This record gives sequence, structure tokens and C-alpha cells, in this order.
Amino acid sequence: MLIAAAFIGPGTVTTCLRAGVDQGYTLLWALVLSVVATVVLQEMAGRLGLVTHQGLPDLVRSHVARKLPRILFIGIILAAIVVGNAAYEAGNIAGATLGLESAFGPRWAQFYPWITGLLALYLLWKGSYRALERIFTGLVVLMSLSFAITAFLVKPDWAAVLHGLVVPTADSASLLTVMALIGTTVVPYNLFLYTSLVSEKWEGAENLRTMRRDIAFSVLVGGAVSMAILITAAGSRLTALENVMDLAASLEPVYGSMARYGLGVGLFAAGITSSITAPLAAAYVARQCFGWRADRSDARFRAVWIGVVAIGVLSHLLKFQPLEVIYFAQIANALLLPILATFLWWAIRHRGLMGAYKNKPWHDLLAALVLLLVTGLALKTIIGLWNT
Repeated sequence: MLIAAAFIGPGTVTTCLRAGVDQGYTLLWALVLSVVATVVLQEMAGRLGLVTHQGLPDLVRSHVARKLPRILFIGIILAAIVVGNAAYEAGNIAGATLGLESAFGPRWAQFYPWITGLLALYLLWKGSYRALERIFTGLVVLMSLSFAITAFLVKPDWAAVLHGLVVPTADSASLLTVMALIGTTVVPYNLFLYTSLVSEKWEGAENLRTMRRDIAFSVLVGGAVSMAILITAAGSRLTALENVMDLAASLEPVYGSMARYGLGVGLFAAGITSSITAPLAAAYVARQCFGWRADRSDARFRAVWIGVVAIGVLSHLLKFQPLEVIYFAQIANALLLPILATFLWWAIRHRGLMGAYKNKPWHDLLAALVLLLVTGLALKTIIGLWNT
């Protein structure tokens, strides 16, 4: 559920809302494709973690023999995940803050970033893996109900929903939105996070089947929430979306005055879960890159996630939008994802590492298709950023 919670952040909510408003139900297939790609990559990452008890940076340090490529790869990982997540944390805090403002009004707005940040810090400081999982399960269920009920109540055109799910259509105007929907679901830092977390949750490779059920169910839940958000936006009959809370006004004929509370709860849940998982992933990546001991109470480990949360809160309070850092992080992530997927594919096919748990031929076929997808996404992202 940490993985499901991680990719349903304010960015996902905004992207799905815009896709629904601008394109109706026609891009639901892109979310289906995203879910399949995410399950394939996360399953390989989880299998690697269960069998080797190592994270991806650990494997880079131990299996990339040449010093320069090893340093370069580790540097890209640190830039994309640690620096990038610090930049994105401002958006996570802002999303949770917007949810609180929707539910409780703007009177105490100056305190909402502090409330969100302190809550994230408390949960990270006190929470064991299993405690965090229970918290995230509750938040994801809350978020799922908030958006799923709304998706049904707006009375969408179910024939158009089914058509959008199974018939891929995209023109030049919607291609960037397709890439955004895929990019907001196939999240690089989730691969690092999952390789670490599976070792904390399960003893070894004998739990492979349980791990597969866990990741498939969690990603399907996350994908269903994303689809519900898109369906809600398409069914709301909005013609333009200037602000996420514009949706609340359009839902008042369905929910009445409760519309803002329902959307506020969903948005807060999305923001607070990402506000926790992004710093946690950054700390795991830093630990693996530098070879720190595997202990959540390690001062260096805690310093990373405290720093990420602090940057997010201060950026919001100072109204500082680190656009250049986010721009750099987007490029780094676009570069990292195909490189990371390729390295993951190599590692999962390596008999010396995986033994009997190496990829089967059908695994390889799925991985190759996903690799083509993420490489195309990376190229499109880089070209789009270059043109801006």
C-alpha cells in the first residue's frame, strides 16, 4: 500500500483531473497501460529485493566494475531521487494543505503546511514498516472511497468509459497528456522503495507469491483510484480547470455543500501519503548509495527524510517554487527510468544473482515492452522540456 499511496499524489490527482476535463474518457486506456507497466517493474524490483536482500544502488556499487560509470550512475540516482523528491515535496505539502483548506476553510491556512509537515515527521519518526502500512492502508481506503463514490454519483457515460478503457486513441494534442498519465504512475523512486521494503516485510524468496499478490493488488487499487479521478472529472461536465477545487463547485449539484469536504479529504489523503513516501524513498536511496547500515534509527537516514520534509514545508511557506530544481529533477528522472529499468532487467536475468528466480521468457517479453515504453516516455519528456 505504500507503493499505491506513493503514486497517488497531488500531481496524479491534477494530471487525471486535467485529462478528464480536456479529453473526457478517451485516455483511460493510458492508465490501464500504466498499471500493467508498473506491476511488471515493481514485481521485478520486489523479486530482486527478496532474493538478494540488496537495493538497486547496492547492486550498482557491487556489480559495476568501472569506477567512472559507477560514480556517474550513483550520481544520477542521487540527483533524481534525493534532490528531485526534495523539490517535489513542496507540491505534496501544497496538495495536503489545499485539502485541509477545502475542508476547514482558509482562516487557519498559514498553519496547514506546518500541520502537514509535522504529521509527516511524526509518522516517519514513530512508524515501523507495519505501522506505516496500516496507516497508508487506511488513507488509501479513505481516498479510494472519496473518489470512487464521486465517480459513480456523477453518472458517467459507462459505454464511453468502457470504450476509453479498451480502445487506445490519441492525437497530437493529447499525446503529452498520455505521457503525463504514464509518467505520474510509473514512478522511479517506487522501484528503490520497494526493493528495500520487501526485505523488511518478508524473510526471503519463499514469500515470492505473496509479494506478487501484494504488489498486484496495491497497484490495481492505485490505478482504480486514478481512473475514478479521471471519470469524476469527465463526468462533472467541466469545460476548463483552473484550480483543482474548481471540481468541488461542479460537484455541488451531486453532493451539495458536502462536495468540498469530499474532495478535500481525498486531496489531503493524496498529499499526506506522498509527503511521507517521497522523503522515505529519498532516505532509502541515500542509504544504499553511501552504504549506510540498514537501520531506520540511523541519524544519517533520519537526517535525509527530515531535510526533505523541511524543504517541502519551507518552500510552501516562503512561496518559493523551485522551478529550476524541479526542471532538473524531471530531466534526471527521465534519464534515470530507462537506465534503471535496463539495469533492473539485467539484474533480474542474472543467474548468479537470482538463481532459479531469474526471469522466465514471458517475463523477458513483458520487460522488453515496458522498457520500450519507458524509453519512449523519457525521450518525449526530454524533448518536451528542451522545447520549453
